[in-house]
Amino acid sequence: MRSLLWLLALCACSASGGEPLRVVSLAPSMTEIMLELHADDLLVGVLDGGDRPPALREVPSVGRQGQLNMERLLSLQPDLLLLWPGSVAPAQRDQLKRLGIATFSAEPHDIDQLIDQIEAIAQRVGREGQGQQYAQALRDRLRHLRQQYRREQPLRVFYQVWDQPLYTLGGRQVVSDALAVCGARNVFADLNQPAPQVSVESVLLQDPQVILAGDQAQLDSWRAWPRLRAVADERLLIVPDKGLERPSGQMIEATARLCALLEAKAPASR
Repeated sequence: MRSLLWLLALCACSASGGEPLRVVSLAPSMTEIMLELHADDLLVGVLDGGDRPPALREVPSVGRQGQLNMERLLSLQPDLLLLWPGSVAPAQRDQLKRLGIATFSAEPHDIDQLIDQIEAIAQRVGREGQGQQYAQALRDRLRHLRQQYRREQPLRVFYQVWDQPLYTLGGRQVVSDALAVCGARNVFADLNQPAPQVSVESVLLQDPQVILAGDQAQLDSWRAWPRLRAVADERLLIVPDKGLERPSGQMIEATARLCALLEAKAPASR
């Protein structure tokens, strides 16, 4: 069986002349980008994570996030893998490198970089024209949002990922840049880890003006500290859109909804 897998891997390194590119997406965000580029017809396999888009119901699965089925992936004979590093376990990422299958890896740290990577994916899969047009539309929208929501003094925001233990986002995580687009600043932007663990005491010390979290229960727990400005001013807000945490083109509109929420609850003085 092992020799068969290696043979499949060797056969998968490049597409035969004239045949459509065979692409396997190893992250839901990458799958979403392929849909946005109208290139989903090239997908022969996807890594599942959450609900499947209806257009991809018949596309074979190669596992779930953190649980890649390597044998199934190789049986699909992909020409190109689209990889988000965090969606595949480190040992399996190393295995994919050794197999030599062409791979496009993306982990944007800001929204401009995300748009550049969307355009690069379009070029890689032969949809360059569509990619350029889509990327320009995203850049125009992003520029408008930055102009609309610019603040002289950024709004200080704590973005809570989880509560037990308490996790937030670091400054090199793309959501931190989404906050910046909205005229806000992640109070833990000086931390480089993507999702650092922090203490309640450190949040109290930062005294954010707004706390964002995924559900009401997480937000309500902060009412135990009424001296927090976010609590005193009733600025405990549910993240308006889970798309904010999926780095694909739709993230720009998810950012727009975040900006509108922050502006409604903490209007800028203009």
